[in-house]
Amino acid sequence: MAKPISASKMLELLRAEGLTVHEVRNWRTHNRNTKGPWGPLNGVMIHHTVTSGTAASVDICYDGYSGLPGPLCHGVIDKKGEIHLVGNGRANHAGLGDGDVLRAVVNETGLPHDNEADTDGNRHFYGFECINLGNGKDPWPEAQKEAIEKVSAAICRHHGWSERSVIGHKEWQPGKSDPRGFTMDGMRRRIADRLGGKAPKPDPDSKPTPAKPSYVPFPGADFFHVGQKSPIITAMGRRLVAEGCGHYEEGPSPEWSDADRKSYQAWQRRLEFRGKDADGIPGKVSWDKLKVPAS
Repeated sequence: MAKPISASKMLELLRAEGLTVHEVRNWRTHNRNTKGPWGPLNGVMIHHTVTSGTAASVDICYDGYSGLPGPLCHGVIDKKGEIHLVGNGRANHAGLGDGDVLRAVVNETGLPHDNEADTDGNRHFYGFECINLGNGKDPWPEAQKEAIEKVSAAICRHHGWSERSVIGHKEWQPGKSDPRGFTMDGMRRRIADRLGGKAPKPDPDSKPTPAKPSYVPFPGADFFHVGQKSPIITAMGRRLVAEGCGHYEEGPSPEWSDADRKSYQAWQRRLEFRGKDADGIPGKVSWDKLKVPAS
């Protein structure tokens, strides 16, 4: 049993493990704690999303859907192996599962067959959704599997757990099949290797020095016009999506479009700009607050 990891500590642990981590909207305070207890924590649970596309998958996991409000996990692991943190606290990911399985996780013994749904898993497990259709055909890139390994090892190392504290949703709740496409036994072997010293182990007494972020300076309002093409526009669009202001059907592109204008207008209104100050054309104040990464 363990005390839940704070938002700041989770970010520190994952980045210390060498992971690229994105903070999504208000993830630090986004949870379902009003609906039930959060903790003590006993393990890490791995899922697949049954979706495709990073932006759409992250939005679903943050927002949830009718009948199941978000967050639907604590982090989303995309195909590139990057982590998108969407919640901190109780999340709707595990549901009711087998109490015998929980006892085995606590004791770090062999898992029994899950044949009951009598125990609240949302209270006891960190949950990570991995972007995959879950049809047995959608590939699992090595970068994504390595990220699952690193996320699990970072949390286990912090709590003093072994790889036996990491399970799949299919090992917890009867009728579930996720994650489909690799075996949890194989993943646990990878995690055990990493915990056993075959991968770099961060110093628990030291805090990593975060790299100073580099942002694109405001290019001027005249930069944003029909026909303009630039990686800056793509980067801007991705930031707008991360902030929940994206109005894209196929995702941001390098070419300035009406979707970019509508998305930026939503961002301006988020900042409480009104009238001509919320026309969808970036200004310096709103641009500086958006913090578009330079690379």
